[in-house]
Amino acid sequence: MSQIPQRRLCTGATMPAIGLGTFGSDHISADEVAEAVKGAIGVGYRHLDCASVYNNEHKIGPAIRETGVVRDELWITSKLWNDQHSRVIESCRKSLEDLRIERLDMYLVHWPFPNFHPPGCSVDSRSPDARPYIHEEFMRTWREMEKLVDMGLTRHIGTSNMTIPKLKLLLRDARIKPAVNEMELHPHFQQPELFDFVRANGIEPIGYSPLGSPNRPERDRTPDDTVDVEDPVITGIAERLGVHTAAVCIKWAAQRGQTPIPFSVKPRNYTANLECLKSEPLSDTDMRAIAGIDKGCRLIKGQVFLWKDHQSWEDLWDMDGVIKT
Repeated sequence: MSQIPQRRLCTGATMPAIGLGTFGSDHISADEVAEAVKGAIGVGYRHLDCASVYNNEHKIGPAIRETGVVRDELWITSKLWNDQHSRVIESCRKSLEDLRIERLDMYLVHWPFPNFHPPGCSVDSRSPDARPYIHEEFMRTWREMEKLVDMGLTRHIGTSNMTIPKLKLLLRDARIKPAVNEMELHPHFQQPELFDFVRANGIEPIGYSPLGSPNRPERDRTPDDTVDVEDPVITGIAERLGVHTAAVCIKWAAQRGQTPIPFSVKPRNYTANLECLKSEPLSDTDMRAIAGIDKGCRLIKGQVFLWKDHQSWEDLWDMDGVIKT
């Protein structure tokens, strides 16, 4: 545990620089995820990335208790789902109840859109009440997030899936600024502009899908998607070092300065993901080589959060620097 790197947040608190994701996609049960959490804590993980929409916090809570690890040794994150933007305090309390803890270390707004979609729906599904990002509405949600800190229900608050234009508005108007921004980050999708922006503003980047999300739901796959762990640069480094390609992706992420949250229910895999951070770091040459394979390949496109017919997923991400309405 002492060899796991730490991130220092803007508050001065430290957060383990690798976590265990708990999104079981559409094919891993809550019981399996809970068993993986228990095993991962047993091999040294102390950072758990949870969310109410994953529908497994009620199983994860008892699993944490069974490990016997004291609460202060753990960093536990949960997230506010889209249809709960007007029920922030109630949603947080429900996650606390399910996780069987009195306070979170981090609570994130999962997506900046209040648009609901049912589990397992197709990418063409649209909520009849869907609407774009409206900053005044988001700030009403954020004021409730700030209250959670005041009430002692979470130590920190943060964002997820935000863009630079949206973050600029939030940083301008927030009383308590986000401590982290959780975002898709892997060698084929490095988001250098957003990555540099959040770090320049004292926000720590947490990277989901650090291996390129090989087990993402089928609905999130498109013909143009690329596979990070099959990239010749990644495979070449892995072969030279005698490690799995996943280890190269995790080491790159941690050395770059983001906090990866890989997910696996297989003990061999989640143990290897943690152990690779204790071994010799990648060379500067390796880091430059990986920096050169960014393909801008977003895998989690978020189509179900669109608010109009005939829109493209690009409209969610403010790609021209302007918030779409």
